[in-house]
Parts: sequence; C-alpha cells; structure tokens
Amino acid sequence: MRSLVFEPFSGASGDMILGGLIGLGVDESELCEIIESVVDVTISVGTANKCGIEATDVHIQTHDDKNNRRYADLIDTVKAAALPAEVEKSALGVFRLIGEAESRVHGKTLEELHFHEVGQDDALADVIGSCYAIHKIKADHIFCTPVNVGGGNVKAAHGTFPVPAPATLEILKGSGLDIYSSGERELLTPTGAAILAYFAEPVDRLPMGKILETGYGAGDADTEMPNVLRTMLMDVTGELSRDSIEVLETNVDDVTGEVLGNLFDKLMEAGAKDVAITPTTMKKGRSGHIIQVIAKPEDSARIAGEIMRQTGTLGVRVIPTKHRFIADRRMDSATIAIADKEYKVAVKIAQDKSGEILHISAEYEDCRRVSDITGLPLKEVMRRTEESAWKKYKDL
Repeated sequence: MRSLVFEPFSGASGDMILGGLIGLGVDESELCEIIESVVDVTISVGTANKCGIEATDVHIQTHDDKNNRRYADLIDTVKAAALPAEVEKSALGVFRLIGEAESRVHGKTLEELHFHEVGQDDALADVIGSCYAIHKIKADHIFCTPVNVGGGNVKAAHGTFPVPAPATLEILKGSGLDIYSSGERELLTPTGAAILAYFAEPVDRLPMGKILETGYGAGDADTEMPNVLRTMLMDVTGELSRDSIEVLETNVDDVTGEVLGNLFDKLMEAGAKDVAITPTTMKKGRSGHIIQVIAKPEDSARIAGEIMRQTGTLGVRVIPTKHRFIADRRMDSATIAIADKEYKVAVKIAQDKSGEILHISAEYEDCRRVSDITGLPLKEVMRRTEESAWKKYKDL
C-alpha cells in the first residue's frame, strides 16, 4: 500500500512541506507554475545543507502582499483559481481549520476575522502548493509521526506568546496529532500544522513496510539538529491501524437500571467510542455496577462530566491506553433476495491497511427493517446479508 509519511522531528512549515514533497519527486516546474498562476509570488527551488543533510529549499518571494485579508478573501482566491476539484476541496479544508482556530483564539466569527501572517500571499502559496503536491503523490494513506513544536516564545501580530502559538495550539487540539517540545524557537507554524492536521493520520512510529523514496524539506532556521522535514514514500504492509484512547471507569451502587440504560445513549452522544456496564458486588455486600467507557483523550473530560451528571458519582478514573490496534472501517451495502424481491442492506467492513477484509457485519437497523417487511427472522436476514457481502467484496 503506497503511503506518504511525514516525520516532523524538527517541526513543519508550508515551505518545508513543499520541499519535502519535491524531494519525493513532485515536478517542481509544474508545481511552481500552478502556484504562480494563482498567487502573486515567485517561487525558487534550490538546495540547502542543514547539519550535513542536503534538503530541498523552497523560497516564496511575495510582491504586493496584502497583510490584512478576511477569511472570505482567502476562500474567494482559492475558488477563483480553477484548481482540480480535489485540490480546491483540500485547500478550502485547510483554510477552514486555520479560520476556525483563529476564530476561537480571537473570539470572532469567521466573517469578522482579519488574518495577518496566515493571510499573506506566501501562506496562500504554501497551502495551495502543498495540497496540489500531496494529491500528485497519489498515496493510499498519509501518516504523520509525533511533531516537534519547538520551544521558547514566538512574536505574533498580537504580542509574544509561548510556543506553540495560540492558533497553532487550536489547530493541534482537534487534530489527534501527537506533539512534543524540543528546542528554543518555534518549529511548527499554523500553516504547517493545518496541512498536517487536514491530511495525515497520526502514528506514534513509522509504519511497517519498505522505503520507496525519501525527501527533505529545508526550514529557514539553523538549529542544533537538522532543521528539515523528512518525508517518505513507503510500501506499507497489511498491519492494523493504531490509535490512542483512554478508559474511563467508575463504580456506582445506588443507580437504577433505567438511569443506566439512559446513560448508554447520553455517553455515546457525548462522543464515547464504546460503553460497558458490568454488575459487581461492592463493599458491605452491596450490589453495584462498574461503568467503563472508551474515549478519545480529547473527549475524556467532557464524557467524565457526563458520567458524573447522570449517575451522581464523585470520581471517574482515567486509564491511559496507548497503541490500541484497530481495523480500518468503512460502510457499504449488500443486496439480498427474499421472495423474488431485492433489499439493499448496509454493511460495515473491517480491513487492514493492505485492504484485506477482516470482518463484515450487517447493520442492525436495516436488517430489522427487512425482517419486519418480509417476516424472515432477524438472524436469518443478517446471515444472508453478510454472506452476500462476503461474495461481493472478498475479491475486490
């Protein structure tokens, strides 16, 4: 499986991403032509030696740069560029991440926002160029190892802040990307963070596979470690995906069955990945229940609060769980024939990274609907649906 891997051990910026992708073989003349046809900039591509590593060095020279664009101006520029549809969609998505982050930081709506650093022509060039280059790579998957955000302070339009800058921090908050801090300067820019957040699936280490190509994108700074973004094209073998979760747990001994039943729905609505409630015997022989919830780390506080509100428990234990193996999942459909009539039923397909199907399960609600219409037992509808789905998808 052809995969693009970003390894930002020295952070990432828009020009570093461009350099890394050119280093992987993206045609630099074609890329420069696309960017310069949309944005009033001149692109130069050369090489730079960073602590003994030769890296692709991309410089974006602006001409009549606007320093105070509105969010709508950025969107209009992208839509007027006549980019390929998938590139336009991605560029709009990246700017949406940046815009929503700036909106939260400044307490203004997107319509009220005026962008400073991320609204300049070089930022437009970075986003449009990176989106175009990533799509030219034609990777089946895109991964990103933990990101070094740097350290110290950064001077922005509204003052000096500790690294990461406020907008960068907001972008990272919802990305799932793992980060760490090393160094005494900003290494991850808002633009770099948004591009990685939009495209990449976070991984804690390099995936298993063979290296096909490597590239290095040079940063502007000279640091003790090579200030480069390493990119790789890999043929990733069929391993399972990984994610990071937390298990929330509490014991209750004075909660009714009706409350526990309602709790399931409330926790799933709050973002829980799964909920389990197990009967147990507590101190002094009292009957009780252990409530366990699987959640993303960024959702844990909200879900713990919901557990407390719904049950009255005074504390929720948090058990960090790294490296949970998960199958990639997608929804599709299968068709079954009952009494000379065909019914379309949704199925969930679990597979590994190579595309090998591990399991197929029929969706309960669709099967129940068909069972009600036909009078066929639910378990038979589910069996026929899964059998049909295996025949349809196993050789694809």
